[in-house]
Amino acid sequence: MNFVAFERAKQGTGASRRLRNSGKTPGIVYGGTAEPQLIEVDHNALWHALKKEAFHSSVLDMEVAGTTSKVLLRDVQYHPYKQLVLHIDFQRVDAKTKLHMKVPLHFSGAEESPAVKVDKCMVNPVVNELDVSCMPSDLPEFINVDLSKLEKGSSLHLKDIKLPKGVSAVIRGNKTNPVLVSVVAPVVVVETPAEAAPAADAKGKGKGKK
Repeated sequence: MNFVAFERAKQGTGASRRLRNSGKTPGIVYGGTAEPQLIEVDHNALWHALKKEAFHSSVLDMEVAGTTSKVLLRDVQYHPYKQLVLHIDFQRVDAKTKLHMKVPLHFSGAEESPAVKVDKCMVNPVVNELDVSCMPSDLPEFINVDLSKLEKGSSLHLKDIKLPKGVSAVIRGNKTNPVLVSVVAPVVVVETPAEAAPAADAKGKGKGKK
């Protein structure tokens, strides 16, 4: 994806407020060998771009003053209750340096799995994104996870999926093979005779002699 930004000369609370009042969002670009650069972005265009998943997980082409550079979205500050982006941060991308990013997981095929189709189980995603490390050219927009083979009593772990070429998962803590998707068996409610008796007694009450 590509977007256009503009150089910003002034900084500070007052300058940022005036910028927002004029329909712009203040931001900054940092990283790499260059100095951090203050920028501003059209708020409406940015608001619509932020609704797209790819804007959060892809390498973006940012054009400033006729020059295009590769960046990643790193932070967004929203107003507590208004539909307003207060500030946005981007990081420059070095084509020769690995990235560390969160990539969305797209689940498919659950309805065709034996767990759902035959045993009427519930399939619950435990995580919706995955920390990955890769070169910028290998960064996927998303990772597809096929659930069509899930069976009752099973679960899907990280090692059960095939990551795109050049992409490796970043694992934290002691969990080397975390669960991505769990399968929950349907709850069967069986009415016992003891539970049925009170209902029968209640039904019989009130029937006296006329």
